Amino acid sequence: MQTVQKPVPTAKQLAYQNMEFGLFLHFGLRTFYEGYADFDERPMSPSDFNPVGLDCEQWIRTAKEAGMNYAVLTAKHHDGFSNWPSKYSTFTVEASPWKDGKGDVVREYVDACRKYGVKPGLYYSPYDGSANFYTQDAKAYDDYFVNQITELLTHYGDIDILWFDGCGSEGHTYDWKRIIGEIRRLQPNILIFNMGDPDFRWIGNEDGVASIPCWNVADSTDFSILTTEKEQLGEQLWLPAECDVQMRYNRISWFYSDEDEHMVKSVDELMGLYYLSVGRGTNLLLNIGPNREGLLPSKDAEHLRQFGDEIRRRFGHPAATLAACKQEGRTWKYAAQEKHLIDHIIIQEDLTHGESVRRFRLSVITEKSHGKIVVYEGQNIGHKTIIRIPTIKASGAILELLECEGEPVIRELSFHYAGEAGGAR
Repeated sequence: MQTVQKPVPTAKQLAYQNMEFGLFLHFGLRTFYEGYADFDERPMSPSDFNPVGLDCEQWIRTAKEAGMNYAVLTAKHHDGFSNWPSKYSTFTVEASPWKDGKGDVVREYVDACRKYGVKPGLYYSPYDGSANFYTQDAKAYDDYFVNQITELLTHYGDIDILWFDGCGSEGHTYDWKRIIGEIRRLQPNILIFNMGDPDFRWIGNEDGVASIPCWNVADSTDFSILTTEKEQLGEQLWLPAECDVQMRYNRISWFYSDEDEHMVKSVDELMGLYYLSVGRGTNLLLNIGPNREGLLPSKDAEHLRQFGDEIRRRFGHPAATLAACKQEGRTWKYAAQEKHLIDHIIIQEDLTHGESVRRFRLSVITEKSHGKIVVYEGQNIGHKTIIRIPTIKASGAILELLECEGEPVIRELSFHYAGEAGGAR
């Protein structure tokens, strides 16, 4: 009987999973049109694009201060407006008054990413509302698609992520073999999101939350918020998930609006999303729409910084790590030198050879009686699982792997007491 090889990650997929937290940036012509929705039929003109205070360094510096490791900018959204001077369209920054038509948002963004050590990603909508031949001539549109992607992947150095949004592509057939072939030829190390030949996948909602269990292996992808149909992959593939969500709740747009500042998420809600994404083994891509000056709005930026501070406060100083644990078969035991409070336990599986753990149990050893009390049972660990428990003073803890496929390797195990924000340690 032939043994089925279980899917394993590539080095670049492992690197992506280590990034964990990124900034999504919806910015473009639609930024200047209050209340316009995706696929809005009202016309827009490049003459209205003029972000006179554009400061991509402010965007990326803020992301870095928050602990983000990558960013994704809308190089071209569904409306077809190109944030770079594309030779293959007249609907671009070159047709705008900004910098007398000599500006290039993509250039300034990529340069800022490099300055601050943030991995640059580019969002490119396969659907293009400005290309009237999109529905009329599939071959001509594939030519256009390849030409624009070639510009983005040859003029700006290494791009880490190419983010394809499936909205608008329902029912459309692209020559993915040709398109992906060119992408892989131009930048073999790039990570592709969710379509064509994906390296990682969408979680399937725009709420920023993952269900449990959230396995790293999938045989299909959700590719659009507009349909429940899935894109079948034909086989089981290693495809880690990413959760995307807005800093502000806005029903019709991910771009900046004057009307929703009161909907900027609190740090408490953002931490909840962190537990439900990164804490369930996925990456978190948090969107902020730069305003019409070309800056991250002050309230959004401040909440983002506070969010980063709170992540570091809760998890930056563990009481103990894997080095303090003793392994006995598929059990790891932690004996504290001094009894201490615990309210979080973080586990990471080494995924180099695939995902092994299928069921596990966590127990604490009580302070006085030294009894073993089960506090959590779970299924997958994956890249990271963050387990929050009621605060307890413990003399130790035990991790037991109850069911595995293959030989598991625990990469990290840490014990934390975060307490209440701003409270006594």
